[in-house]
Amino acid sequence: MFLVVGITGNVGGATARHLLAQGKKVRALVRDREKALSWANQGVELVDGDWNDSAAIERALEGVEGAFVMLSPVWAPSPDYKEAKGVIANYLEALTRAAPPRVVALSSMGANRTSGHGVITALSLLEQGLRDLISPIAFVRAGGFFENFLFGLQVAQGGTLPVFYNPTNRKSTMVATNDIGAEVATLLTGPAWSGQRIVEIGSMINTDEVAEQLGEVLDLDVKAFAIPRAGWAEALEQFGIPKGHTGPAEEMYEAVNAGWMDLGVVGTEHVAGATSARDVFEAAQNAAKA
Repeated sequence: MFLVVGITGNVGGATARHLLAQGKKVRALVRDREKALSWANQGVELVDGDWNDSAAIERALEGVEGAFVMLSPVWAPSPDYKEAKGVIANYLEALTRAAPPRVVALSSMGANRTSGHGVITALSLLEQGLRDLISPIAFVRAGGFFENFLFGLQVAQGGTLPVFYNPTNRKSTMVATNDIGAEVATLLTGPAWSGQRIVEIGSMINTDEVAEQLGEVLDLDVKAFAIPRAGWAEALEQFGIPKGHTGPAEEMYEAVNAGWMDLGVVGTEHVAGATSARDVFEAAQNAAKA
């Protein structure tokens, strides 16, 4: 039995799919059973609760062979990142008491830094908080998600994909969430290890290439367009971040453009992505047509 936190999201869902494909039993910690009904229909055991309740996490950990944990993305965090700190404290308490045989935690490229990276700060705090667990732990530092470009399926009909990456021909690490889930499942079920592991996952690609692959799916000539720095706040507000709270997201993209998302941090392992941006766009387009 393996615990998956965040099963109704992209990475948690991908992890569960890969575990089930291996014939493994999966348990999920869920706040809303209705949202997770499709997983229950596939044989996933649902445990009521969420990451704001250490007792619920501990119950969900009972008897598992391994656990996958993550933080819910908060694009407009409190200045002191109290949302992340609260969840991390709950994880630490539950994982210390239950001490599962192994833990895998979703992190991010750039989490080796301790400041200057905006919303990635939460994942830096996660690594700091869980690195001394009794249980062996692996931090999966993912690149930027290809799924974050899915807005392009609508926006790029005019031939332009607006991005925060600048310059658009500079490569940084990106990955599909399906590949993250595959690697998490491999870590949970593969050979045992001791202590801490850090696994970078993704491949170096630039947004010019992402736009080209989007164009192939749309049968259009699509070019990436770097949003001018002065327009970042307004653009991020259009993506749903409240006005006046875009600073952490802006700081993250500044860090990305400065090269903090590049592969090869000392002391890490690396797994290349197998799923292309084109694959992600095609799957989303096919799902919309179904």
